[in-house]
Amino acid sequence: MSFRINIRLHVRILGPTARLVGALVLLAATVARAAEDERPFRVGDIVAERGRAVSGNLRVPDGPDGTTSIPVTVVHGAKPGPTLALCAGIHGSEYAPVIALQRFRSEIDPAKLSGVLILVHVANPPSFFGRSVYYSPADHKNPNTTFPGKPDGTMTERIAFVLTNEIVERTDYLVDIHAGEANEALVPYVAYDAGASDPAIVHTSEGMAVAFGFPIIKRLSGRPRNPAASGSLSNTGVIHGKPTIGIESGELGERDGEAVSRIDRGIWSLLRHLGMVEGSPSPSDHPLYVEDDISIRSSSDGIFYPAVERGVLVNQGALLGYITDLFGHRISDIRAPFRGVVLYLLAAPPISKGEIFVSMAHPANGN
Repeated sequence: MSFRINIRLHVRILGPTARLVGALVLLAATVARAAEDERPFRVGDIVAERGRAVSGNLRVPDGPDGTTSIPVTVVHGAKPGPTLALCAGIHGSEYAPVIALQRFRSEIDPAKLSGVLILVHVANPPSFFGRSVYYSPADHKNPNTTFPGKPDGTMTERIAFVLTNEIVERTDYLVDIHAGEANEALVPYVAYDAGASDPAIVHTSEGMAVAFGFPIIKRLSGRPRNPAASGSLSNTGVIHGKPTIGIESGELGERDGEAVSRIDRGIWSLLRHLGMVEGSPSPSDHPLYVEDDISIRSSSDGIFYPAVERGVLVNQGALLGYITDLFGHRISDIRAPFRGVVLYLLAAPPISKGEIFVSMAHPANGN
């Protein structure tokens, strides 16, 4: 009661002039927000007016190892709303995400969109056109270890710098879309950082992961927190305060079929979840949560023979596969270090010492 009395006395003392000033301030703020909403949306030299979709190339600074640019589409919705960035092609032979964004580009109508979409069609053109696995042919660096990048670094570092400053900084939400490389058999899953320091980022990112509708959700933890050495694109998003999810869909150089359709459906469901298009999302009813994933590396060169399928739940000690030398002599058996889900397997025969050939994760909550 005393709070209400104090408010009334305050207004009475200030009088009509103060109320007029307050109203004018509120009006000015509203006009400023409306003006901001009506401005064209810019990414580099790509400028999209409200209600338009514009494609172009995002320039990467030149360096002694060559030149490149990143193909980007900006879809500026007819109505105000959040900004969502969808990024494909970080690694050179992950084709399903690239094809999925091409399909989605043809489907989205700016007139029915609230907010802005930034589609990064091929984040790493040198690797894509070089058909390279893991490492860029320009500098032999893995892009997902180079963020936030350097404006005067190697090709991969310069690409990471542009993606950090032109994409991550410009968006409200980030989706980093991957697939099994041309040598990997991989089960579809979506990942989010469950160990982020901001609970709001964790909560929002998990909501995005569920909305994407994949059967497996991976909870990440223990990721780098140094902004100057964030490593991956998705971790960079989290460090910059952007709710972020990572997607894996597709394998063995797959370029069409269900892997592409699964990504496309997930994007539409996420847009509905974020209120950027009309309709209800299509989340996974009972996703399997996994966590504390590990990657098993080979102790020798040779040929890898998998003994299990990706996506299966195996017991501790189960045979995952074995390695032979080039003459066919069996030199090592690979067994599961714990009870867990096999997320991906090396599917191409060659294996080099130190190379990852199996990734596993613990089922969460005793599943």
